[in-house]
Amino acid sequence: MPGPFLSSDIDPFLTLATTEGWICGKWEMEFLLNAFPQGCLVKRVESRALGYITSLRHDKSGWIGNLLVAPDARRGGIGTELMQGALQALLDAGVETVWLTASAKGVDLYRKLGFIAIDSINRWVGEGGGTLGWSPLNPCDPEMIRHVDRVGWGDRRDALLAVTGNRGQIICGNNSFVCIQHWEQGTQLGPWGALHEEHAEPLLEVAVAAAGPAVFLDVPAGNLAAAVLLTRKGFSIRGSNTLMYLGAKPNYSPHNVFALASMGSMG
Repeated sequence: MPGPFLSSDIDPFLTLATTEGWICGKWEMEFLLNAFPQGCLVKRVESRALGYITSLRHDKSGWIGNLLVAPDARRGGIGTELMQGALQALLDAGVETVWLTASAKGVDLYRKLGFIAIDSINRWVGEGGGTLGWSPLNPCDPEMIRHVDRVGWGDRRDALLAVTGNRGQIICGNNSFVCIQHWEQGTQLGPWGALHEEHAEPLLEVAVAAAGPAVFLDVPAGNLAAAVLLTRKGFSIRGSNTLMYLGAKPNYSPHNVFALASMGSMG
């Protein structure tokens, strides 16, 4: 059976994740272990960690991410065992809907567990202004940010918004906001939400100007307005995953979600 994901597991996990080309950091893992430790698991055999998974509870929904099995231990059922453990932890915590993003190789596994595809998430990549500075359009109202995000995802995700906002820079507009997060690989835009598509473009202009040379973001394919804006800015799609859910059908509004808060691990 999987055991708890310990703080001492973070560095080995990040080393393995780096070889897979994932974008994740120590701050993210520490947040997940503190926020929902019962849903962060490791499969060990003779003290060796062979697989990892994390999950996060929001309010009525939860998110499963970071399912990673060592290359020499794959196709042996470890991924399924970890998934079942994280899923049970979320359901035991009262979650009604469980989200995840699946690679092409993982879709069949998740379908067998009952997950349903609802959208695709596209990785968009472009160039920023390289100034690493910004000027706010409007003062940021935390309740506005929470409300806009809730309209998009159908749930309160206060802890996730707080941790990404604290590590990044938030730009706010008229019923809209975007967070700029800096990574070694470049600048991420997200979370990014807007109640009306016309309010998203001014935020993108400021965010791109303030971002480093390399910019990336994960965007629902169902948000056609976002695709138009990003294409106009010279961005292009470099990859895609499937957005899936299990349980109660979410009140999901992709045209209000312009970018995810994390690179697939937390929503």
